[in-house]
Amino acid sequence: MREFNHFDLGERKRIERFLKQGKSLREMARILDRCVSSISDEIKNNSVNGIYDAKKAQHKADVKREKSKRDCLKVAMNKELQKFVVFNILDHQSPEGISGRLKEVEKSIEYASTKAIYKFVESPHGRQIEKCLYSNAVKKKTGKKRGTSVGIDGRVFIDKRPKHIEKRIEFGHFEGDFIESGKDGKGSLLVLVERKTRYPFIVYLEDRSNRNVNRLIEELLFGIPIKSLTLDNDISFQKHEELSELLHSSIYFCHPQSPNEKGTVENRNKAIRRYVKKKSDLSSFPLSHFKMVENKLRTRFMTCLNFKTPQEEFERELRKQKRPQSVVLLRESLLTN
Repeated sequence: MREFNHFDLGERKRIERFLKQGKSLREMARILDRCVSSISDEIKNNSVNGIYDAKKAQHKADVKREKSKRDCLKVAMNKELQKFVVFNILDHQSPEGISGRLKEVEKSIEYASTKAIYKFVESPHGRQIEKCLYSNAVKKKTGKKRGTSVGIDGRVFIDKRPKHIEKRIEFGHFEGDFIESGKDGKGSLLVLVERKTRYPFIVYLEDRSNRNVNRLIEELLFGIPIKSLTLDNDISFQKHEELSELLHSSIYFCHPQSPNEKGTVENRNKAIRRYVKKKSDLSSFPLSHFKMVENKLRTRFMTCLNFKTPQEEFERELRKQKRPQSVVLLRESLLTN
């Protein structure tokens, strides 16, 4: 089979003739020395009103190729747009998020589609930032998750949680989880995420005693109206009844080996792995690194938030709750100290 080349007008005329003769796709592919899928895609993509005409197919293909070139150059030729795209790709925003942000929020800058941004990044104009795309920065790994799931007395499982919480229409419902060091490392990351706004809290800790974990969660969520907290069956949450009293809220547990039941925090954990690889020794990172990761996730453009950031939505929800700015500042001061 020869190397792939675009179909030319001569080949398209032969395809048109073969179709009129009733030849099969496989037979056409053999005569033209093409893949069957290439013939099929050509007919499907370049037919007009269900009829394949060689001249119309050639024109349609030429228009697509010209548009593809323009899409690539659109970002490269607009300095303001290029600056916005490059800055945000380097800030680990996704092309989908950048495109949505341009459409929904940053309307003063010329719009570029997701496809146009990908084409720019993959072109010679943007090749130097291609490594910053999530798909190039993160390698998926398989294997059984290591955990310390145990039996905990007095748990209320997630199927008892009010159904309206699942709809994310109410602010103040959180999910929590831990990210562990590798086998030879020390320390853990406690991750809490507000379900409606996807706003994350990330904090490093070495002492995972029940008392310390409860104290830390109380400090992290100080000044925030908390309606519920959903956790897994980690041994560090054994004193969940005390935690419920500290937070003045209900606590629910996922079923054992069912991380999908707290998908919001699992999704944030996946994003954290871009900056903290699996098997890493968490104690080897400076605390400023985890603060940087937290800020990255808080300022990420998100499709589910209409391309706002979790921070923008979280602050908007706090204003709706009429929480004074002094409470927010006090909470941040407690966490810093």
